[in-house]
Amino acid sequence: MPNFPEEHVEYGRVIDFKNALLRKAAQTFLADSAHTDRSAFDVFCQNNNDWLDDYALFMACKRVYKEVAWANWDPGIRQRDSAALKEWQEKLSSEIETHKFAQFEFFRQWETLRTHCRGCGISIMGDIPIYVAHDSADVWAHPELFRLNEQGGPTAIAGVPPDYFSATGQLWGNPLYRWNVSAASGHRWWIDRFRASLKLFDLVRLDHFRGFEAFWEVPAEASTAAEGKWVKGPGAEFFRTSQTELKELPFIAENLGVITPEVEALRKQFGFPGMSLLQFAFGNDPQGPTFRPHNYSRELVAYTGGHDNDTTVGWWTSSGVGESTRSAEDIREERDFTRAYLGFQNEPVNWIFIRTVLASVANIAIIPLQDVLGLGSDARMNLPGTLVGNWKWRYKPSALTQAIREQLRTLTGLYDR
Repeated sequence: MPNFPEEHVEYGRVIDFKNALLRKAAQTFLADSAHTDRSAFDVFCQNNNDWLDDYALFMACKRVYKEVAWANWDPGIRQRDSAALKEWQEKLSSEIETHKFAQFEFFRQWETLRTHCRGCGISIMGDIPIYVAHDSADVWAHPELFRLNEQGGPTAIAGVPPDYFSATGQLWGNPLYRWNVSAASGHRWWIDRFRASLKLFDLVRLDHFRGFEAFWEVPAEASTAAEGKWVKGPGAEFFRTSQTELKELPFIAENLGVITPEVEALRKQFGFPGMSLLQFAFGNDPQGPTFRPHNYSRELVAYTGGHDNDTTVGWWTSSGVGESTRSAEDIREERDFTRAYLGFQNEPVNWIFIRTVLASVANIAIIPLQDVLGLGSDARMNLPGTLVGNWKWRYKPSALTQAIREQLRTLTGLYDR
């Protein structure tokens, strides 16, 4: 076992280490046609062939092309010519089976975990980002659903305008959808995506929910998201179709950012709980008043902060200048208002925030582990608009001391959580 660092994840080393083990396990498994799990593997492949075949071929081709983006592959396989697909499937059959085995193992282990959680009364909430990566099996296998040029590159990309997080907006780079084509198919790709996620999770957060009402369209050649414009999304028709197919939509709407009355009307029409981040309650965010606990509704998921925020301690102690559209004066006023509203002086700000969220009327309260541990900006999970250094924080079990556990247990019981 390599000596991985305890404080953060070194993804390159972890991926290399795990891939080597998965390949070894796959070779052993696939070489034994009488393996006791062989029938379960065959059933898994059959039940998931609507996405698994394309995914496994895509990953096998990526290895041949040394991870080069699919839009730069040879024309035949890039454009999914039927003869080219058959040729590559035959040539890479062993590699394809290896990738299918890795998926089989993941889903089997995940189901074991989920069954255990159910037995403990624990629900798992997952996430469906509204957009997918351009260099993905989804876009390669369904190019008709995305706004691409003849070479497979995006003609328009996703992002958001300047906001609390970034003075130039966020340029995500994901290809935008051809919603008219999606609608013509009855939104089949989306419904399959929803159905697959609901097999994994009890609740699903729709990331960037506002994009279903209207999305920020940026020309592919733009240098910043500030060059974009708002364009109407699929709206209620999309969710009506999804509801007809799936019956129940246990979704939580990530309704943060530039939220309009139309976005909130769409959310309420389908009964999706929204989100509230306490860190956003005290500044000059137009949504600020709705993030203050005295304005909470019960149909709400309340957070101290989210994965795109600094930790609560980091937010409270950092200057903030250069990280968002806030000025030094804005930050001073924000902190003064925070103290006045929450009525505290020198108590640990993370526990003030935790108590406030748990004491609220919101049906669901979520506390990032970094806030429970009282960690600063070094433990921040993600900085929007940046490409490196994110999602690396790693939890050490020894950090959750007896005193912290007792404090969290006390507040959880006190407020009937």
